[in-house]
Amino acid sequence: MALELIDITKRVGAETHIHPTSLVLPEGSFNVLLGTTLAGKTTLMQIMAGIQKPTSGTIRFRGKDVTGVAVQQRNVSMVYQQFINYPNFSVYDNIASPLKVAGMSKAEIESRVMAAAELLRLKPMLKRKPSELSGGQQQRTAIARAIVKDSELILLDEPLANLDYKLREELRDELPKLFAGRKAVVVYATTEPSEALLFGGNTATLHEGRVTQFGPTASTYRTPKDLLTAQVFSDPPINTARVEKRGDRLMIFNGRSWPAGAAAAKLPDGHYTLGLRPHHVTPLPAAPGAGEIEGRVLVTELSGSESVIHIDVGGSTWVSQSHGIHPFEVGSQAKLHADVDRALFFTPTGERVS
Repeated sequence: MALELIDITKRVGAETHIHPTSLVLPEGSFNVLLGTTLAGKTTLMQIMAGIQKPTSGTIRFRGKDVTGVAVQQRNVSMVYQQFINYPNFSVYDNIASPLKVAGMSKAEIESRVMAAAELLRLKPMLKRKPSELSGGQQQRTAIARAIVKDSELILLDEPLANLDYKLREELRDELPKLFAGRKAVVVYATTEPSEALLFGGNTATLHEGRVTQFGPTASTYRTPKDLLTAQVFSDPPINTARVEKRGDRLMIFNGRSWPAGAAAAKLPDGHYTLGLRPHHVTPLPAAPGAGEIEGRVLVTELSGSESVIHIDVGGSTWVSQSHGIHPFEVGSQAKLHADVDRALFFTPTGERVS
């Protein structure tokens, strides 16, 4: 194992920023911290790096207790959302700076810097100072500096957020490949579930300073252990409703009846919270036996070949996300179809049951 957090907490005054957290991040792994702004991602990363000390708990790296070891004494790279570069250095020297500190040969420095600059499209700018760069170019410089350093722990705190769309999409594809085969532990923080799914690896979902679940990304997404994890790992937000199962039917939305579907077939009769991701709610029936939803259209969004529709259903907002252009007028009545077989079911207190 490479990095282990054992019952880590962080308190500032009367506020708890990180609740008791234990994680094991294997050597050579790519790990995503997924959560909204202020969920605790940056604080947790800074504790991993040694920038902040935990209030309690232990950090072990490659078998050694490093809880009180300062960041300067660790082989760590960290890139923030807001780019940080040396203003008086050229782009070349910014990228090369950790390699010079490590005492590498000029030839090795040249090779590594040019490879990183090629990947991040910085070769034409290597002689410029950061003040002569755009924001996106400065962030690419910061990322390049983290890539060239042969760090044991690489922490990326929403590093693509300030880049243009095209470059962001390209780097999302390239980043995991950059670290493949290395022994480093890579931790990447994001607010975007789609980004976590693209990266794969492992994902820890965070909510208000608590890790709600950690494991392989696909498994965490498909089999959330509770409603909170499903909500963190859904954008647009997961649709929820209180339901009562009666035999092979679900009572929902003021007495409307749906087929129970395969997901609820073996559940005992009773009260549950149903969760359904927006792409399983569509203007056209996606499967036989779909549940019908009717409501007033609140918002419509058309993006390329995708439609997103928000409707009011008895005081609750449900969201549909589907391929194709489906024009609905705001204020009109809309009928949508829910693929009940894809539903998740939770106890009234939020634990996953199906």
